[in-house]
Amino acid sequence: MTVDHSSVWLVIFALAIGSFLIRFSFLGLIGDRPMPEWVLRHLRYTPVAVLPGLVAPLVLWPAATGGSPDPARLSAALVTLLVGYLSRNVLAAILSGAATLYGMLFLLG
Repeated sequence: MTVDHSSVWLVIFALAIGSFLIRFSFLGLIGDRPMPEWVLRHLRYTPVAVLPGLVAPLVLWPAATGGSPDPARLSAALVTLLVGYLSRNVLAAILSGAATLYGMLFLLG
């Protein structure tokens, strides 16, 4: 299947313009004004909502295992969640999860 180069560049250009407009609508139009308290309250939860969406596919359907979950990644995710919940320290959670992942990959082969 061949794709016309002009179609690819048209899609890239359209996505670039759309991405710019989305960012500009937030940063360029209202970036210098104070935001209402309810907007700031909701924006506080953005990282908490985005991070699981980025990490979950890497844990549940990792490319390294052909898309099937494995004990090393599941245990690393569990340790990361537990350390993060108990210590409330992001860096400690990330480092303990990474250590668990590499340790389990070493032990399981």
